[in-house]
Amino acid sequence: MRRTPVSFSLPQRILHWVMALLILFNLLFADGMEHWAGLFFRGEPVPADVVASANIHAYVGITVLVLALLRLALRLIQGVPPEPEAEPPFFRMVAKVSHWTFYLLFIGMPLAGMAGYYLGSGLAAEIHGGVLKVLMWILIVGHIGAVAVHQLYWKTNIIKRMTTG
Repeated sequence: MRRTPVSFSLPQRILHWVMALLILFNLLFADGMEHWAGLFFRGEPVPADVVASANIHAYVGITVLVLALLRLALRLIQGVPPEPEAEPPFFRMVAKVSHWTFYLLFIGMPLAGMAGYYLGSGLAAEIHGGVLKVLMWILIVGHIGAVAVHQLYWKTNIIKRMTTG
């Protein structure tokens, strides 16, 4: 029988923070891909520098996809720490739904982006840069807010599980 961990493993913590940085990079610096999409989907020529910039966005997204699959495997193999006792049941359920929605986005967003960029699907590109991007931002803000509530209101020191262990 597998023992329930008290914090996330070192590989889980590293993957969390590397993915957070890569995702924030792609969310904040998507201009090259947006410029590429604007030109490509209007049927205009795309200069090499725009393609190079779009490629960076694509490669970062593919990296997020690979790391997400690795992270999901670790989660299923190693498990995760239980929710803190001080967390009300409703918020436990919201946390569970939010975490699994993150995983869906970690996988679905790069796949939609790849379909838009590599297969030329305008619909996939729209979904990737529209609803999925907005949902990712909402989850990130909610995630940070939830950590703040745990730290400052419920005093669970939950951040330690994803930093020092």
